[in-house]
Amino acid sequence: MSEEGEKCQNCESGVLEFTIVKSCSCHINPPCSACVDAPLKCNNCGFEEEIEHLNGYRMVVDKNTPERRILSYRERALDKTKIDWHSKPHTNFTMIKEGVYPEGTTREQVLEKIEGTFGGRFDYFEKGKFKYIAYTD
Repeated sequence: MSEEGEKCQNCESGVLEFTIVKSCSCHINPPCSACVDAPLKCNNCGFEEEIEHLNGYRMVVDKNTPERRILSYRERALDKTKIDWHSKPHTNFTMIKEGVYPEGTTREQVLEKIEGTFGGRFDYFEKGKFKYIAYTD
């Protein structure tokens, strides 16, 4: 994923800068999604990265190609104000659900949201973070 200040991959002479964000709500709960998802734009040719979300990943796609080629991707940030997690592959019959929960949340409340088809087990559940192995088959 490109970073602010890098050379533009489109024209190779401009520099990528963050665009001005509208509807910022960082004053309520930083960082807000408007700021997190702000695209980078070239100060020379106007090339702008396009952000898409798919299965918990934040991807930068090249909107100038018909196949919308993925330029880079990374996991989206987890929201610590609710029970939130990423699902990751593990084995043929399990998956990992790794995430966060707000203070005061019980194991049972988290389990209610993430339990596998055939149960599972916590690897850890502490300090607002958890890792759960879900049995899926």
